[in-house]
Amino acid sequence: MLIAGLVLAAAAAAFHVFIFALESLKWTEPETRRIFGVASEADAVTMKQLAFNQGFYNLFLALTALLGVGLVIVGAATVGLTLVFAGTGMMLAAALVLILSDRSKARAAIMQGTLPLLAVVVTAIAVSIG
Repeated sequence: MLIAGLVLAAAAAAFHVFIFALESLKWTEPETRRIFGVASEADAVTMKQLAFNQGFYNLFLALTALLGVGLVIVGAATVGLTLVFAGTGMMLAAALVLILSDRSKARAAIMQGTLPLLAVVVTAIAVSIG
């Protein structure tokens, strides 16, 4: 069961790396603007610096979770699990903030928060029965 939790954490991290790429590297591209509901290129240019910064937050959350997964794999379970829970827990918290701040973003929050939620639950169960 721990392996399933780690796979879910890695998948959540991969999704957040994808979000990083959209926000920090491809923000003004038409497909990215469509995904995030930014109507015009001018609006995207105005928001570009904020999106760039936000993308890095997503990258850092992903790296936290991935470092944790790696540490668990090499036998540093306590530190690794702490990082897995920190990374995925913050991803989940960010999804909750998104939906609580703007109900119209429910679909995005569900996409952003489902894998981290599953990772937290499955990993916690694995640790508790462990």
